[in-house]
Amino acid sequence: MSLKITHDCINCDVCEPVCPNQAIYQGVEIYEIDPKLCTECVGHFDKPQCQLVCPVNCIPLDPEHEETQEQLLVKYRQLTGAKAS
Repeated sequence: MSLKITHDCINCDVCEPVCPNQAIYQGVEIYEIDPKLCTECVGHFDKPQCQLVCPVNCIPLDPEHEETQEQLLVKYRQLTGAKAS
């Protein structure tokens, strides 16, 4: 699954710079996550970095963009050009 930012977001700016895929961007009202770029940090880190730094815990899984770990890893490889091991 991709992650999403809920309306509990306080626009504190801490999530955007930690996203390795540049999936987080400033939306009209709050930060948003592009599901085409979000890999939940699979391939980069053990845990989603945005969730770790978020002070209000407003970044849950997005049920509208369900993906398996393997699909997230494939997406990571496509985004980074990394080869399968």
